[in-house]
Amino acid sequence: MDTAQQTLLPTYDYRPGTGPTLVFLHYWGGSARTWDLVVDRLAGRDVLTVDFRGWSRSSALPGPYTLGQLADDTLAVLADAGVTDYVLVGHSMGGKVAQLIAATRPAGLRGMVLVGSGPAKPATQVTPEYQEALSHAYDSAESVAGARDHVLTATELPASVKAQIVSDSRSVTNAARTEWPLHGIVQDITEHTRMIGVPALVVAGENDQVEPVDLLLDNLVPYLSHPEFVVVPRTGHLIPLEAPADLVEAITAFTPTA
Repeated sequence: MDTAQQTLLPTYDYRPGTGPTLVFLHYWGGSARTWDLVVDRLAGRDVLTVDFRGWSRSSALPGPYTLGQLADDTLAVLADAGVTDYVLVGHSMGGKVAQLIAATRPAGLRGMVLVGSGPAKPATQVTPEYQEALSHAYDSAESVAGARDHVLTATELPASVKAQIVSDSRSVTNAARTEWPLHGIVQDITEHTRMIGVPALVVAGENDQVEPVDLLLDNLVPYLSHPEFVVVPRTGHLIPLEAPADLVEAITAFTPTA
């Protein structure tokens, strides 16, 4: 990348290997390194991870921080990296971004894996009161830890991973942090998701409180044309951190190397 592009593009990491490229998009509160435990188990695979605009190493980038902007940014990153044959792997908010990307039917997109994804149709329990409360979930390290331990996870994590979750959730501009709970979470993208033509794998956590199994079956799966559905036992919402081996097994079965 030249300097001018670096100031406009989100920061990303690209590791060449056997394709198709697995393009990892993180959750609201995460970063590229949310996927480290997954990527480490994909030795030899072509992988790309990105810090969304406003988050982590991309926190200096100006807004907007909308889902549409994040989708456009991802396509620009793929072009910059020269990736032409790929599968999108989106977690939570990143899953909703992946749906918007796939709806444009970009050349080179082979499939998508939606991990505890934001559904195409917003959940009825997402009320204005819920949104306002959610927008303050990452206000402090203490509030992040509370969300992590009582909402986001269903398993005990190593201390280093728990600390990473707090750090990533706090490494964000205020506008980017509030965009998802105040706007993105209630964006109805059903008409976009219906336009997706590639095969999709939906991965749900058995004990996910954020995007429960039944919600994904009702508000996401029906809008996909070629869905497969897998439930990861015992895990909560942070599947890439709670059950990376199970997730790798699902991704590998769905996206065999070329």
